[in-house]
Amino acid sequence: MATALMAAATTSCSPRRAAPLLMKPVASSSAPLPALAEQMEKAALFDFNLTLPAIAIEFLLLMVALDKLYFTPLGKFMDERDAKIRGELGDVKDASEEVKQLEEQAAAILKAARAEIAAALNKMKKETTAELEAKLDEGRRRVEAELVEALANLESQKEEAVKALDAQIASLSDEIVKKVLPSA
Repeated sequence: MATALMAAATTSCSPRRAAPLLMKPVASSSAPLPALAEQMEKAALFDFNLTLPAIAIEFLLLMVALDKLYFTPLGKFMDERDAKIRGELGDVKDASEEVKQLEEQAAAILKAARAEIAAALNKMKKETTAELEAKLDEGRRRVEAELVEALANLESQKEEAVKALDAQIASLSDEIVKKVLPSA
């Protein structure tokens, strides 16, 4: 029967045509049915006798051994690692809250320092403005005093000039009168 199947597969040109040929049972009068059953027993992939329970027990023992020797310590290690990481994350969150509080304190200190500096600058401006006003007032008084003194000097010089001019006018008018009017 196997030779008939192989012969049918080798004579076929296309694989599509070969598949139906392989599927068809080939009637062969030379191979009896019990011989075919014997050949199938020899070609069986799995032999389900006492080896199946032995392999199943071996598999279960291997599972238990691996669970106790490998997976349990590995799971314990991973749980400890997870707990450690969660703890560190919690510490980081606490630290971040502490950092936020420190940042708020720093901002408050900076705000207070800026307000203090602004107040000091305003005070200095007022003091400087008052100083400048005092110096300007003193300068104005000095300039006004010098101006009054200069005006007084000019007034006295004017009076002297007027007196001198009056004396010259009197002498000139006497000379003009003498020249214009002959002496009588």
